[in-house]
Amino acid sequence: MSESVRQHRESAPDHVRVAVVTISDSRTPETDTGGNTAVELLEGGGHEIVHREIVPDDAPRIEETLTGLLARREVDAVVTTGGTGISARDTTYEVASRLIDKKLDGFGEIFRSLSYEEIGSAAFLSRAIAGASGSRFVACLPGSRNAVRLAVEKLLVPELSHVVFELRKHREEA
Repeated sequence: MSESVRQHRESAPDHVRVAVVTISDSRTPETDTGGNTAVELLEGGGHEIVHREIVPDDAPRIEETLTGLLARREVDAVVTTGGTGISARDTTYEVASRLIDKKLDGFGEIFRSLSYEEIGSAAFLSRAIAGASGSRFVACLPGSRNAVRLAVEKLLVPELSHVVFELRKHREEA
């Protein structure tokens, strides 16, 4: 790890306040394995879940939910599960793309590379995306429990505080 990355991690907040949103027409709080896994792993990584919701696969509802969460001061990051595939109802990517000011291409690239090691060529069907929306971080993950576990353990838990630190730098509003 470079000296710069080490210093940034040391300056980063101890925990990040995260909203977890599952996007699904069929999941309930009891059957939402992807969202529940995200919550469990994020909390296990020292982060605080400040909001939890299940939203139908409906672009206007997704946009309304994400826009509302991104406007809340107590939310540093929004993590979604579901709706990142290629079926007609999968619109999370399109909605998130409109809300993200600075896309972090490396997130999706690394996620698909790691996924390829686990599931092979089906990894290219994922449209996982992450980026900055103002001073907030957004990460949209597939809905499967294994995909969520991979993204949260390998990407989000190690870097989420660092990302939020970077987004707060040089901003009056944090």
